[in-house]
Amino acid sequence: MSNLVKNIIRFILFILVQVYVLNKIPPLHRFITPYLYFIFILWLPFNMPRLTLTFVGFIYGLTLDYFTHTPGLHAAACTLVAYARPFVINILIARESTEFNYVEPSITAMGFTPYSVYILILAFLHNGYVVFLEWLRFPDIWYFIGKIFATTGISFLLALITEMLFYRKQRFRTNTA
Repeated sequence: MSNLVKNIIRFILFILVQVYVLNKIPPLHRFITPYLYFIFILWLPFNMPRLTLTFVGFIYGLTLDYFTHTPGLHAAACTLVAYARPFVINILIARESTEFNYVEPSITAMGFTPYSVYILILAFLHNGYVVFLEWLRFPDIWYFIGKIFATTGISFLLALITEMLFYRKQRFRTNTA
């Protein structure tokens, strides 16, 4: 299956799971809102140009905004995550290492610890921005911080569980020149 078809299927599946499953769960303990949809952006290929990645993130977030009736909330967060993703990858993986011989980020391509840090940083960035845009006021700063950390924790766990349950067979690129 080509990368384009695979990513279109992921696009649709993650939107449907977020809208029809995770958004139907009431907020747990008033802090936790489970977000999993942003993992689509994390699974996009390494070699995707930053401008294309940012545009795909914007369209992806706008699609979710259409279904959830939130004007621009998820589009802004997805655009931020898509823009920051190459920076995080460059910090976690050295360019000359063999990890860039894989097509897309995964536990196989990056190793468990760098991949976990990769998900944690981008989940924190995404959830912090979403919570900030939802509130845009700080009546109780501890509630705000608690909501960010609790939502990031559950999103991180959901992303790792998804990665482990749905093993992605990685293709090794042999021509790296």
